[in-house]
Amino acid sequence: MLGENQRDSDEDSEDDESERGSRKRPNVSSFTTLLNSLISGFLPNWGCLRNGNNMLNIPTQAFPAPGSQQRVAPSGQSGRNKVALKPGHSLMDWIRFSKSGKDLTGLRGRLIEVTKEELQKHNTRDDCWTCIRGMVYNVSPYMDYHPGGEEELMKAAGMDGTDLFDQVHRWVNYESMLKECLVGRMATITTKAAMPPPSATGLAPPQLLAPPPDKDSRPRYDWFQTDVAVHLVVYAKRKIPSSGCTIVDLKGGVLRLEVLLGKMSYMIHLSLADEVEGNLEANTGFSVGKIQVSIRKQAKGKWTSLGQPLESHNTFLRKKDRAVYYRDCVLVSKTEVNHNSHVFRLQLPRGTVMHVPVGKHVYLKALIKDTEVVRPYTPVDQSLAAASHNSSQESDLYLMIKVYPDGVFTPHLSSLHIGDSVSVSGPEGTFSLRPLRDVTHLYLLAAGTGFTPMARLIQQALQDTDTMRETKLLCFNRREEDILWRRELDELAANTGRFQVEYVLSDPCDSWSGRTGRVEESMLEEFLTRPEGSKCYVCVCGPTAFTEITIGLLKQQGFSEEQLHAFQG
Repeated sequence: MLGENQRDSDEDSEDDESERGSRKRPNVSSFTTLLNSLISGFLPNWGCLRNGNNMLNIPTQAFPAPGSQQRVAPSGQSGRNKVALKPGHSLMDWIRFSKSGKDLTGLRGRLIEVTKEELQKHNTRDDCWTCIRGMVYNVSPYMDYHPGGEEELMKAAGMDGTDLFDQVHRWVNYESMLKECLVGRMATITTKAAMPPPSATGLAPPQLLAPPPDKDSRPRYDWFQTDVAVHLVVYAKRKIPSSGCTIVDLKGGVLRLEVLLGKMSYMIHLSLADEVEGNLEANTGFSVGKIQVSIRKQAKGKWTSLGQPLESHNTFLRKKDRAVYYRDCVLVSKTEVNHNSHVFRLQLPRGTVMHVPVGKHVYLKALIKDTEVVRPYTPVDQSLAAASHNSSQESDLYLMIKVYPDGVFTPHLSSLHIGDSVSVSGPEGTFSLRPLRDVTHLYLLAAGTGFTPMARLIQQALQDTDTMRETKLLCFNRREEDILWRRELDELAANTGRFQVEYVLSDPCDSWSGRTGRVEESMLEEFLTRPEGSKCYVCVCGPTAFTEITIGLLKQQGFSEEQLHAFQG
């Protein structure tokens, strides 16, 4: 991590490397760096609060927090203003310190209810309380460990920062690292509703009711059966945009089906009425908006019902309000890409059907040193050559990951053996292929492992977009041996007239004859040709500093918000 290990700005960190998904930042104030260690992947995830929390009736908080979302600020501003941390203040140092048994709240283990007035009193560097989702934390002990610096944490001093915090990262679980800093929960204030005055006639005044929701717009489901199978049918009541819209999980007789429709999520969650086989089949009629899931019964016969509804059954919510669901995937292979990067192939469980659309990412979760750590990664195809043939049918996930010896998550992944498991979420992110429909020239600017979301985007542009005349990739790396999939990229460029690739090295060897340096104005002016009558679109992915500089330069060259997309956390 840049904040954790003081890497050179040209080298993407484990945090930057893992955040290659369609994570759009909110266009909010610099407060978006609140608890930036949480935001930058500095805080691992954990599932529940302990140490007497039941006495406060603390609700179980789904991970990640409902309401959170990944975005990219139109201005290209960063939510991750990292600062250089003192030696001995890395993530693992904080974990050790927080588990040392020291009193980090000043309350000697007590949990209290905190009023708004009391919270406002604790607003100094040495006495800094902040509230997130109804829980109050003393973040003063964490100040020196925060990659965003003291200034950013102080913006939340003595106040409730839940709404702004939620907009930054869907994968963050602040509860883990700040567990020992928990002061208590905010006191609940109840007020009696004012009664309307009686009317002159003695009759109650008419109630003002909100208009009923348009139920016709909500998806619905139905089911039918034969002696040997049960079939669940979802009617989306709209065209379904992509094959990645449906995720089905069947485990232990529990069926969980989520249909992603733009920013909305429709869910079926049932404990099935009788025993079924472990696998299933899902088919989608995209133009008619129909999804059918077929499951074989273990024993022939008729069911009197489909099953018992479980939590969130038959609900239609904003995707960002839906808790992330994980399933355990098995590592089936690990293929070397270069000296420090591998493609990890993960096999989905038998009862899971899931396809990750182009530009989306997944979260990986693992228990490391008794703490749940979560990182986002963008899948690639098995190879650039295989993309056009297998991507829509391929059920396994391929994740290209750079391993950092002094990182937290990637060394754990690297240590996994074939057959070991890791928890994987469903597709996440806000990237959409819609803006590319009429694009004639697509430009991809990638630094380090910022290449990963570009890999499938290249094939998408070449295979599925008839209007696309040219796709150009500009790859930034430190050394020649750091370039990912160079042979595949060169072969693709040699065999495809509509694709070009160039490489830029910041620390080249003497024999290097290509571009050198870092991203700058004249380089982009030369690379980004805009023929008359063309419609251009630019995607950027890399370490935070790279993305910020690049977005700024692109805007200086006249690219609008609608012509830019930054994959970043």
